[in-house]
Amino acid sequence: MILFIRFTYKWLKRSIKIAFIGTVIALIGALGLLIFAITQGPPSLMTEQNTLYYSSKGDVIGEDHGAQERYWINIEDMPETIKEATIAIEDRRFYNHFGFDLKRIAGAALTDLKQMRMAEGASTITQQYARNLYLSHDKTWKRKIQEALYALRLEIFYNKEEILEGYLNTIYYGHGAYGIESASRYYFNKHAEELTLTEAAMLAGIPKGPSYYSPLANEENAESRQKQILAEMERNGFITSAEKTEAVETSLVYSDHKETSDKEVAPYFQDQVVAEAADLLDIESEQVMTGGYHIHTTLNEDHQEILEEQVASQMPKEEDVQLAAAVMNSHNGAITALVGGRDYKESPYNRATQAKRQVGSTIKPFLYYAALKEGYSPVTMIESKPTDFEVGKNGKVYSPTNFNDQYADKPITMAQALAVSDNIYAVSTHVDIGPEKLVHTLNTFGIDSNAKPVPSLALGATSISLYDMVSAYGKMLKGSESLEGHTIDKITDRHGNVLYEYQPTYSEEDKIDPDRAFTITHMMTGMFDSSLDGDYASVTGSPIKGKLTRMYGGKSGTTDYDSWMIGFSPQYVSAVWIGHDEGGRKLETFNEKRYAKSIWAGTMESIHEPLPTAAFIPTPNVKGVYIDPETGNRSGPNCPKERLVYMDKKDIPKEVCGGNEDKDKEEIENEFRNDPWFKDVVDWFF
Repeated sequence: MILFIRFTYKWLKRSIKIAFIGTVIALIGALGLLIFAITQGPPSLMTEQNTLYYSSKGDVIGEDHGAQERYWINIEDMPETIKEATIAIEDRRFYNHFGFDLKRIAGAALTDLKQMRMAEGASTITQQYARNLYLSHDKTWKRKIQEALYALRLEIFYNKEEILEGYLNTIYYGHGAYGIESASRYYFNKHAEELTLTEAAMLAGIPKGPSYYSPLANEENAESRQKQILAEMERNGFITSAEKTEAVETSLVYSDHKETSDKEVAPYFQDQVVAEAADLLDIESEQVMTGGYHIHTTLNEDHQEILEEQVASQMPKEEDVQLAAAVMNSHNGAITALVGGRDYKESPYNRATQAKRQVGSTIKPFLYYAALKEGYSPVTMIESKPTDFEVGKNGKVYSPTNFNDQYADKPITMAQALAVSDNIYAVSTHVDIGPEKLVHTLNTFGIDSNAKPVPSLALGATSISLYDMVSAYGKMLKGSESLEGHTIDKITDRHGNVLYEYQPTYSEEDKIDPDRAFTITHMMTGMFDSSLDGDYASVTGSPIKGKLTRMYGGKSGTTDYDSWMIGFSPQYVSAVWIGHDEGGRKLETFNEKRYAKSIWAGTMESIHEPLPTAAFIPTPNVKGVYIDPETGNRSGPNCPKERLVYMDKKDIPKEVCGGNEDKDKEEIENEFRNDPWFKDVVDWFF
């Protein structure tokens, strides 16, 4: 018993000593932190949040403004309703803490520990203001510590009214509106001091997720959050039950206006830059525009000017069709030019990145890439004739047709089928190798289109964005999955710290085969080679072949509603899509269907004019061989036409065009002697 008492005494004495030492250390640490915060001085309540965008040459091509575009109003000019609504939903103990809500922090920390990640936040208004002024929005412990220091400095040097005033003047309310005065004017066309309780409760809910809770973007979400805020205001004694009920039942009338932009240089391109930056930094697009970032883009201003000039010169203003187009560096995936529509001011909808349209025959290169793996080659012969294909087990048939119902009515090679875009050959191949092979191939090339493994997929019956198609063609041209279309080379903060820099990524599992990719790439040059003309169809590049001065490859595609041209040189890939925004509206005139090719040709010729001629370099494991386009045999002296194709050495045909090279001398002499012409000459002579 005595030993137990002694042990307990020693343990208590030691625990008290440890607790005392811990308390002293904590106090010293807190004092040191306080001294450090004080020595840093008062932080500015205004922020330099302009985000700058640079071209590939380093020229500033755009700027999104922060503080300069806001309306700063005094706290006295803000209605009590907006202050109370904001405090109720964001930080109800705002006036009772020193920048940190310890109760909320403890609850959030418990949740984070349970989920082993930064799952839940407990930021006060002071912390949010500090973050908006000086920091990024990433959820890391380092940022949390920095945020705490800034929040502490704000609480030391400013009173609660000044902090709340700054917060309400800088928080983002969506649609380019920063601060409560700007938001009030944008949503309700009135000054903030005139806001009603119903309007204030609606606006207070937006900053949590501007794109999710904006009543102009998602009224249902916005109204649900408004009710939540009014309930919190009642619970905290800011309003009565009767006032809450009246506010809930009051309908709102919003300002009627169209969003416009003052972006002058490549506005669609800049929009894509913002979208990509938001994804890379894992923040909202609005935070990109006001985060003070320096974003170095891939834009080549000369390419952009050429592309826009080609669109303007090739398409008359009275045409009401829309278009999308892009140019990409085939070595590194850098998007050097992009157009998402005819007029950005009329429609900022980016058809190059946001619209997904049926791609038609531009899907065929990926089909034939899959077929090469299954034993096909560029000289595999399939008969081109009207054919019915069974769909499923219920007896339904799929009956594709060729353009103008023209068929070879004989076997043709894959090389010719791709050049003239024979649909029967494509569907036959697709069904033979199994439709799921093409779906898998699209995924390999970075296309996630939810494509269905059906016979019509061989003819492009799936919707894909132009941006994804350009990137996929670039992967084919490079023969590697590492190439990815992108508009951003580097992002830094306003102090020059690098936050992101583009690096190619390689797949460990689903790699692209460079030999098959080159075989398809070179086959696509056939769309401009008249030696592949068939008796029933010309190569699809015939209308623009005369405009081209160097070797290109590519594929066109046409549906009732869409016209595509995607092509490339060894240096650049470009694509053009033409169609109507209304998905069910057909392309009716000849001109509507020719614009894609003519714009593509003019753009590629112009951007290549200052460049040296480059060649498509074969991969080591393929061999080039001249073939007879009609029979698929090796070309011989008697062949009227020949076409160079590349293929696996084992697939090179043994037969030679004309056949005489495989016959012995005696057989040739006998054929010659039996020829009627020879007999007539002999009879006349003797």
